[in-house]
Amino acid sequence: MCLLLGAAGVGKTLLVKRLQKLSSGDGQDGLGDPPPTRPTVGTNLTDIVAERKITIRELGGCMAPIWPSYYGNCHSLLFMLDASNPTQLSASCAHLLGLLSAEQLAEASVLILFNKIDLPCYMTTEEMKSLIRLPDIIACAKQDVTTAEISARKGTGLAEVLRWLQNTHKTNSR
Repeated sequence: MCLLLGAAGVGKTLLVKRLQKLSSGDGQDGLGDPPPTRPTVGTNLTDIVAERKITIRELGGCMAPIWPSYYGNCHSLLFMLDASNPTQLSASCAHLLGLLSAEQLAEASVLILFNKIDLPCYMTTEEMKSLIRLPDIIACAKQDVTTAEISARKGTGLAEVLRWLQNTHKTNSR
């Protein structure tokens, strides 16, 4: 199981839809226009076949208070940040700290996704890392933490996310 978490409106649903298309081979000639999405209320389960089946459980951002209920059986964690929304950054950082300190997630691999890099007003990864003191956070984390810049809308960086999922779920024996 892979958990996909982040604040409301960061692009989690679009990411899952794009990864599903990419993993099925439908995205070989490009991903095309982004499919329509609606804010997730509750949870969505999506299977992605990347060498083996990986189930991604996307939890709506409004569900943050009960995220811990879903930590059991989590092999990997995708945590998404909106690179175009600096006002949301401090709350997202607090959620990330909570995730990294959760005992049930101590062995999960973590990929932090900086989404919406296609927008003209986005903060660079270096700016975001500096603002939330990400090097300090990673240094204190028990988990293996990786970062990636993506655009779920344009498809930028999604092949790398899929590769990370493949590698993580191939080697993770939990």
